[in-house]
Amino acid sequence: MPLPSAQSLDGFTVDGTNSVFTVPVTGTYLVTYRINPTVAVAMSSQVLRNGTAIPGSVFSPVATTEYGATVITPLTAGDTLTLRLSGIIAAVVLQGGAGASLAAVRLA
Repeated sequence: MPLPSAQSLDGFTVDGTNSVFTVPVTGTYLVTYRINPTVAVAMSSQVLRNGTAIPGSVFSPVATTEYGATVITPLTAGDTLTLRLSGIIAAVVLQGGAGASLAAVRLA
């Protein structure tokens, strides 16, 4: 899922689509995300580390306009993080402003 281009990367690198973020330093990270569609949608969301969902990051409600999770997880330099939506049966339009966000803060 592409994210807004106005980002504070603090050493992270991002691909040209603003959807894949590469971890700069090995450590323990607080990873949090929010997705806010304009209408309630039945879908799942999660953060992927190297293509695999980070345990605790999967959010699968019936239908809502607020998706998100916060987890503490170890990450290794070079790991990639991606925010993903799945189980969508229609196009998802995000709210203006902070319609989607992903943050990874190194704790140790």
